[in-house]
Amino acid sequence: MPPAKKRARSYDSAKIRAAVLAQFGNVRAAVGRLTPEQLALPSGLGEWRVRELAAHLCMAVESVNLSIEQEGRTRDRDRRGAPVTLATWPFATAAHAGAISGSVTAYAASAAPDELFARTAARIEALLPGADDDRVVAMRLGAMRLGDYLVTRTVELIVHTDDLNRAAGLAVPFDRQALAACTRVLADALAVKAPGSATEVRVPPYAVVQCVAGPRHTRGTPPNVVETDPLTWIRLATGRTDWRTEIDAARVGASGERADLGGLLPLMG
Repeated sequence: MPPAKKRARSYDSAKIRAAVLAQFGNVRAAVGRLTPEQLALPSGLGEWRVRELAAHLCMAVESVNLSIEQEGRTRDRDRRGAPVTLATWPFATAAHAGAISGSVTAYAASAAPDELFARTAARIEALLPGADDDRVVAMRLGAMRLGDYLVTRTVELIVHTDDLNRAAGLAVPFDRQALAACTRVLADALAVKAPGSATEVRVPPYAVVQCVAGPRHTRGTPPNVVETDPLTWIRLATGRTDWRTEIDAARVGASGERADLGGLLPLMG
């Protein structure tokens, strides 16, 4: 008998909306204090400086505004592109990296960072409360439910807040709900990429998933277990670090013959 299909994880809309706004607020406050020297520092992401990284963080939320506005004008489904779900979104981003990079560079040059964040904050406060989670919005990657798209914003905000902290020597806090959602999206992506139940991946306190083909575990301690903390998991899943580095640093614990995830990571770049 084939294994039962795993049900997609659900997210509380009110908590996700609050998490996106909270993490955006955390970043906005920090970016507003950056000096010209800090803005000119390398971001660690290709040719971007911290200025472009800050602009990308702002665009993660500004894209919500643009999507809500565009939905009101775009009724033809063919113009929205192929459907994208939370399960497929992490794997769809790489193909658009070049176009995104070009857009970020232009956006960063259009105004000072604090002005970009102020504009986006005013727009999201006006547009988001009246927007239905079930409306389908057009994105660069395709068509997606607004509710799901907002979940993806937690990934963008958390991943790049971590980038900003490391690049500019900051300590921008991570909203707990945003960090939890980001961790879960990337854990679920691993289960999609490597379906199965042979290995249990634990990222306390936010996520536990089973993945990797092999003998199914039913009771007791699983024979193959991977455990790490949320930020290490996020860095692994997005290619900010690699499996062997984190194993050697004891930030990842792995036991069992099917507990080596090195060949499955990163999940998105």
